[in-house]
Amino acid sequence: MSDNDILTNAPAEDASANVGQRLAPRYRLLRRSWRRMARYVAGFMPSGLFARSLIIIIAPMLILQGIIAFVFMERHWQSVTTRLSTSVVRDVAALMDVIETYPQDEDFETVSRIARERLGLQVAILPDQELPAPRPKPFFSILDTALSEQLTLRIDKPFWINTVGKSDLLEIRIRLEQGVFRAFVPRKQAYASNTYIFLLWMVGASVVLILIAILFLRNQIRPIQRLAEAAERFGKGQQISEDFKPRGAAEVRRATHSFLEMRDRIERALEQRTAMLAGVSHDLRTVLTRFRLQLSFVPKSKEVTDLSGDIDDMQSMLEGYLDFARGESGEEATDVDINDVFERFSTEADSLGKDLEIVVAGDPIVHVRPSAFTRLMSNLVGNSFRYADSVRVTSRHQGKMLMVDVEDDGPGIPTENYNDVFKPFFRLDEARNLDSSGTGLGLAIARDIVHTHGGKIVLDESALGGLKVSVSIPA
Repeated sequence: MSDNDILTNAPAEDASANVGQRLAPRYRLLRRSWRRMARYVAGFMPSGLFARSLIIIIAPMLILQGIIAFVFMERHWQSVTTRLSTSVVRDVAALMDVIETYPQDEDFETVSRIARERLGLQVAILPDQELPAPRPKPFFSILDTALSEQLTLRIDKPFWINTVGKSDLLEIRIRLEQGVFRAFVPRKQAYASNTYIFLLWMVGASVVLILIAILFLRNQIRPIQRLAEAAERFGKGQQISEDFKPRGAAEVRRATHSFLEMRDRIERALEQRTAMLAGVSHDLRTVLTRFRLQLSFVPKSKEVTDLSGDIDDMQSMLEGYLDFARGESGEEATDVDINDVFERFSTEADSLGKDLEIVVAGDPIVHVRPSAFTRLMSNLVGNSFRYADSVRVTSRHQGKMLMVDVEDDGPGIPTENYNDVFKPFFRLDEARNLDSSGTGLGLAIARDIVHTHGGKIVLDESALGGLKVSVSIPA
């Protein structure tokens, strides 16, 4: 490559780079505008798969029919109406030529008979008078426009027409030297009046196709909805209906089959883990029982008392581990009176010398798993009893959700540790911990129970100065 070639190509490359730099901001602006418009339109779109599928089917159909109707109205209908109006105006022009050529009364009677019998027109000569004032044109004026254009083009005399109304006749008046020529024309001779049949067939076919699409879509989407419901129930630890089987399209059947296999594998793993932990728990309980029995024969001393406390702690930790691993997912939900659940806390508060306030607003009957719900409240209220002097429990209904707040005046939990305390075996060196025995599973078990009910658990600062635990579960 010569130096001249390099000098020749360099300005072209610089020019291309400059064009690209100038267009880049416009491209980014266009892309941002498109994304903003897409987000705005998405806000009005339905979220369900069935509704979105219907839009995918119906929208193109409506657009296509709108284009067809527009083309038909603007092209075919207008063309046919123009041809019919031209034919009527030619007949009227021919009659006027005859009348003006042979103005005798006898000849007009003959012209009137020929127009009535041969052309389907009713004509008359009115006495010398002025034409009526022009009428306002109708909104949909294909006939009015076509007829006026043809009268102006072929007759070129003052005229007045009346195309408005539900009458089957159109009135045409034309100013002549000997009077006003009036003709009543059947509307169907000047206007394509049967066009509504096309629109009726188009709308009727659309309705039938939409109904068929709805039936097919419902049958195809129902298996997807059932799969989503089964996955949600399984995620909450609830039993899946026995009639739940792979149905629908091949892809949906494959997804359902994979879900059922995954459920079976998870259930087998849980059963094996529970069985293993139950066996370990039984063996460890046997050893702990032997330790406790042997200590009962040893003279009382400080060392023996400490060992007995350690054995109790080990027993408590063992029960906590087993409860956390086993969970309460297999328990069936029933109606529970939360007043009965909270009543035991009043007795415990009296024995511990704690100040407990219980507020139950609304219906006290809730539909929950009794043992799991009792364990949940026991963990939360017992944790407050351990670190606070005053505890307040508030229960209320909000829609279909049961809202329970447990507040205390204890030291609370640092905000940065709100997520960490739900982790199994997590311990706080300061402030408060789940329990003094050191299992670190109380809030983990509580969150697991709340999630199996399909609810949420949130930590916050209490108005009493300590911790506030808010629980919301379907009830």
